[in-house]
Amino acid sequence: MTGETTVRTAGRIHGRSAQRAAVRALLDELPARGGHLVVTGEPGLGRTTLLDWAARAYRSGPVLRLAPGPGATATSGELLGSLRTVTSTAPLLVCVDDAHLWDARARAALAGPAQRLRPAGRTGVLLSVAGHRALDAEFARLPLVRLDPLTPPGAADLLDDLTDGTVAPAVRDLLVAEAEGNPALLHALLRRLSPAELSGHLPLSGPAADSTVLAEVAGAASAGDDEGAGDLLLTVAAAVRASHGPDADVGLVLDAVRRLRPASRPAPLPDPLPGQLALTGGRLRFHSELVRRTVHAAAAPDRRRDAHRALADALEQGDGAGPLPVLLHRSWSAAGPAPAPRLADRLASAADDATVTAPYGLRATAYTRAAELTADAATRAARYTAAAEQALLAGRPERARPLLAAARDGAAPAAVRGRAELVRGLTELGDGPVGDAHQTLLLAASLLAPDAPAAAETAALAAADAAWAAGDLRTCLDALAPGPPGDGGPGPNGPAVHRDTAPHPARTLAAVVREHRIGMRALLEGRLDRASAPLGQVVERGRTDDGPERLLRSAAAALLLGDVDAARRGGARALAAARQLGSDTLVPRALEYLAYAELRAGRHPQARAHAEEGLRTALRAGQRNTAAHHRAVLALAASIEEDPDAVARHVAAALATARRHGLAQVTTLAEWATARADLGRGRPHAAADRLGLLVLPGPGRGHFAVWRLAVPCFVEAAVLAGRHEDTREVLADFADWAAFGADPQAAAQLARCHALLAPPDRADALYRRALARHDEAGGDFERARTALLHGKWLRRRRRPGEARGLLGTALAGFDRCGAGVWAAQARGELRALGALSDAADTGTLTRLTPQQLRIARHVAEGATNREVALTLAVSTRTVDYHLRKVFAALGVRSRLELARLVEQAEQAEPVEKTGARP
Repeated sequence: MTGETTVRTAGRIHGRSAQRAAVRALLDELPARGGHLVVTGEPGLGRTTLLDWAARAYRSGPVLRLAPGPGATATSGELLGSLRTVTSTAPLLVCVDDAHLWDARARAALAGPAQRLRPAGRTGVLLSVAGHRALDAEFARLPLVRLDPLTPPGAADLLDDLTDGTVAPAVRDLLVAEAEGNPALLHALLRRLSPAELSGHLPLSGPAADSTVLAEVAGAASAGDDEGAGDLLLTVAAAVRASHGPDADVGLVLDAVRRLRPASRPAPLPDPLPGQLALTGGRLRFHSELVRRTVHAAAAPDRRRDAHRALADALEQGDGAGPLPVLLHRSWSAAGPAPAPRLADRLASAADDATVTAPYGLRATAYTRAAELTADAATRAARYTAAAEQALLAGRPERARPLLAAARDGAAPAAVRGRAELVRGLTELGDGPVGDAHQTLLLAASLLAPDAPAAAETAALAAADAAWAAGDLRTCLDALAPGPPGDGGPGPNGPAVHRDTAPHPARTLAAVVREHRIGMRALLEGRLDRASAPLGQVVERGRTDDGPERLLRSAAAALLLGDVDAARRGGARALAAARQLGSDTLVPRALEYLAYAELRAGRHPQARAHAEEGLRTALRAGQRNTAAHHRAVLALAASIEEDPDAVARHVAAALATARRHGLAQVTTLAEWATARADLGRGRPHAAADRLGLLVLPGPGRGHFAVWRLAVPCFVEAAVLAGRHEDTREVLADFADWAAFGADPQAAAQLARCHALLAPPDRADALYRRALARHDEAGGDFERARTALLHGKWLRRRRRPGEARGLLGTALAGFDRCGAGVWAAQARGELRALGALSDAADTGTLTRLTPQQLRIARHVAEGATNREVALTLAVSTRTVDYHLRKVFAALGVRSRLELARLVEQAEQAEPVEKTGARP
């Protein structure tokens, strides 16, 4: 490849917000006290870039930049000499790049107390340490920030920043996949391509990430100390390539190394290990995936083939090895790129075998290798498509897209092209405009209909999912129109070339898809009598099924029917099944259903826990649309707490994706979260204005399946804001929704809304009816809200005895579910009754939000604000904000008082260390 492209510098740092927040915490704390922070990561992830950013961002004093010279080890004398050149007494920031290259005395000095480095003034030490090797003992006890590879969307954003978005889509997908989240590798790949190659006008002339470009980024990190270490490194690198994870069995590796050198004396595992490797639980792995790739690619071709042949021989003579690793090693041991039809057929057959235990990622590798060895164009296209299916299920959409590009072939039959469009549409549904996904999935359905009717029906249901996400009811109903029956096809949340182990899984999956489609259409048409039976069948199958795709459909059907317990059960079983199969695509989807189920049940802390994990897994899997759903759940969970910053942060992130990709459901949920936070903080006018846009008739009304959930909040806000007339029409619609029976809380909420609007002679009875309905439906938060409103109504009518009991019940309910902002309202009402004194109210931690409670505990244990910020991965400003709220809520004036109160409260009434309430 010719290097004709000049790559400009990125305009901003991508994907490092958490790491920059940790560095900012050090900088903010530096004027008051010294401190340390270690930044680590594999070569090319941007350690130096982060240090450069810190040096530019620091404004409170001088900055001293230190780094060892080329090929040299810096000494403690050089360190102290550099420090003496700083004459200013202002707080000093010392940025030390590649601190692992300094000698032992210098490392000990850098890791020691900051005041010893420079007794004349405050000093903060920011260290950059290589992540391709074990951390030096001197740095092991210091606060650590790890740079992980960028997520696929983050890498794509960086590429667009570097090229102004001029790279052809297919080339863009390939570069993102090849870079594997490494910014420096992405830069190097761009530099090696000509403008014509980047624009797609010329084909790429070879593998994008070859040994030369990998070695350019990895540098000396991939070199072995001697020939024996080189053999070990190469064998581990080759073994991991065909393993189920990032490591390999140490016995297998040693056996293969002995086969590489049969004439030499068998050698045990060297002690110490080469620095690039780690040994844990009998498994060997590289500290850095980039270094592993470099070791494998840079080896001489014949030596690399020998390593794979030795591994294949060792696996065949061992116990328990599946066919896929053996076949893969055999294929990589073959000389030359010539087709090998028999080996390709065996690989594809093993990858498609339901009895073979293997994760999706390994099946994708096997299908890809089978395609590379296949001469027939149509068969090759089918195998690349199957590889893309498995890559998507493995949570690697950035790998699926280039495979789909490789699968394009005019000679492929319509069914193969249809499956490719199905995978493409599902990829867009997870990370792209859902309108585009809808059209792609409809195309897939039309191509699949003649020869694969069940797969066509699956594509149509996925198209309905896309229309649902976009909030287009008519289009959703059209996609749910009756389709052809069939016997099998890909799963609803990702195609299933790998079948589950349940009896006749393909037929069972087809039945689930068909029943879900029929029930979903009837439900959207308002025919609950016709929706209950088919959706109920989908839910019932989830009680005994073990396939993650079918379990996800079971959880979705249960949510449509309002069966929250069944939704939680189906979601939890789908999560376990997806994890067992290694599907990083299905895991965030399962967590999404679990989070929504907990939210519908009023269990906000549990919803938050699922959504936090779901957000992390969705971003790692490149599913920005799913991540936006998790952001919306987090915003709704935070809206009941006394943390408006968290609500605003999650809402902004959710809306950023929702507006780009047309996610109407996410938009409605995020706007509802903002309004509910306003209502909880005593701002009914703002809440009514925002909610009115969602629930009142008009073109801007919220998502067709979500806006009714916000009606009770709107009625409460409108009544408090004096806008009673605005509630009439939406309340009539909400009454129909409550009668529909799909929301277990709706009947109680309807009675509460009527009580808010009723004359005094009827309101009391309606509130009591609402509380009785809450007792039937469950859910602490909604019952506590009704008790609070009833208690307020009674207090204003001078019935203090009755009001006190209801307000106390409301306070207890809000405390149980972590609704700090609503608990503050109940507490204020009790104080107005004289039932709660300030002195009597300062001895409990239950009024704190989970985040406040975590911060209070850390501070009580003696941590500084900066240390708390590093532990919780937030800024010191956030810690300061919460700590002020903690002091005010608990009535303490110092950290010492807080420590005593926390100790006394936890002795008197233990609270879970996680910060969640019982």
